[in-house]
Amino acid sequence: MTIRIAMWSGPRNLSTAMMRSFSSRQDTFVSDEPFYGAYLAETGDPQPMAGEIIADMDTDWQSVTAALQGSPPVGHAVWYQKHMPHHMEGPVDIRAFPEMRHAFLIRDPIRVAASYANKRAAIRPEHLGLARQREYFEIEAERTGIAPPVVDSADILADPEEVLRRLVSALGISWDPAMLKWEKGPHPQDGIWQSHWYDKVNASTSFGSAPGPLPDLDEEYAGVAEACREDYEALRKFAL
Repeated sequence: MTIRIAMWSGPRNLSTAMMRSFSSRQDTFVSDEPFYGAYLAETGDPQPMAGEIIADMDTDWQSVTAALQGSPPVGHAVWYQKHMPHHMEGPVDIRAFPEMRHAFLIRDPIRVAASYANKRAAIRPEHLGLARQREYFEIEAERTGIAPPVVDSADILADPEEVLRRLVSALGISWDPAMLKWEKGPHPQDGIWQSHWYDKVNASTSFGSAPGPLPDLDEEYAGVAEACREDYEALRKFAL
């Protein structure tokens, strides 16, 4: 039986590098933000390439859900799904996927806001996804009686192998050293938005260096980061 992993990550959270890491495993197939098209069609959020994404993807919430619950990719023991919690604005949430093994990837909201600032993108606190990550974490912990695994991107960058070993152990799959490297450039399972957002990870072949001091933000971005601070700290307590 294929193990299905749902990784709930905010944007600009090392989420694509983590997807690259799992895709390097011979036993794993990856899916990139399968609800993105449905989110854009539902909300009209003016994201880059929104029209192209909607045209390229299944935008029906129930159809996407059925596909994720349906037949797994042939020949793979693990199906890793990269999900953005802020995309879940329709009738589907984490409770639709009790068969999956859920995990949460977090990042200090100051660093997330700074990454958006570098892209000159307007953001609201809900775009960072931390409030819904916390909500989903609490739902899953209550359902199973066990805190699901949480990983902080800063910890991964500081010691990729150690943190990834802890993560795969918590998810009940074997360690594979191939997770520490990947091929440069776009990957076949990337969403079409990779041309706008994935420049840095496309230039990489491994996780980067440990982060330096927290960056300074202007008033607008600092306010967004501060609004997400409490949720980040609540999740950070459970980081592997």
